[in-house]
Amino acid sequence: QVQLVESGGGLVQPGGSLRLSCTASGRDFSIYTMGWYRDQRELVASITVGGNTNYVDSVKGRFTISRDNDKNTLYLQMNSLKPEDTAVYYCNAKNSDYFRLWSWGQGTQVTVSS
Repeated sequence: QVQLVESGGGLVQPGGSLRLSCTASGRDFSIYTMGWYRDQRELVASITVGGNTNYVDSVKGRFTISRDNDKNTLYLQMNSLKPEDTAVYYCNAKNSDYFRLWSWGQGTQVTVSS
């Protein structure tokens, strides 16, 4: 059973930054494409085993996804945050057939507001 634990969210003013982390236990993290999702509905960023990244247009140039396979940890650096980025952020594994592979973790709340 895979356990996902997201952290790093909070309340930030527009234009601010946050760094989210996601730790996966119970599975070899390194063999999966991983993604960050908003509200379990929108895939905003993904990173392959080889380090190739993809972003939804609304976050391109502002968000950066990265991974540390030795630590089984996924990151999302979020810069120039906007109110529309407000959401609960989740991580999960994915492949070309499935939107997500594992059960959701608890997520981490990001609120962008002045």
